[in-house]
Amino acid sequence: MKKHAVYLLLAGWVSGLGMISPAFAHLEGNTPPPGCQLSQLDGAPAQDWAAHKGGVIYIDFWASWCPPCVRSFPFMNQLVQDFGERGLQVVGVNLDEKLSDAQQFLARIPAEFSVVVDADKQCAVDFGVIAMPSTYIIDKKGLVRHIHHGFRPGEAQALRDLIEALLAESS
Repeated sequence: MKKHAVYLLLAGWVSGLGMISPAFAHLEGNTPPPGCQLSQLDGAPAQDWAAHKGGVIYIDFWASWCPPCVRSFPFMNQLVQDFGERGLQVVGVNLDEKLSDAQQFLARIPAEFSVVVDADKQCAVDFGVIAMPSTYIIDKKGLVRHIHHGFRPGEAQALRDLIEALLAESS
């Protein structure tokens, strides 16, 4: 019974994230990502997306309780190893209610990329996050070029191919 209550709470939280402002209802295409007030794990303010303009940004919203998120971390670590020197920045945006949950997750599954915290969940709302994980790929011009929900290993090659194509584009 407790397990069902947790799923109902999560469903309510995710459906609440679906109520987004019309300005951010559809980001994919020629739209810049919304500005966000994020913090680093130590509480210091995180850089804005504009700080990464000129490179490709892979923004991944995740939480410690999300099984597909566990599977996505090795993939994102590999992206950094394979494409980091070519201009790819991977940023994991944590949505856990308690920072200690994220820290325990990262102790088990280290990230070789930047991890920031969306403490008030406003960034997730503005992006229109409807599933976990949710990925937003930003091109060199600072525009959202692809949105991906969930993580299934069979989709990894298509994501890699897209990133490679975006890295090859001129800025």
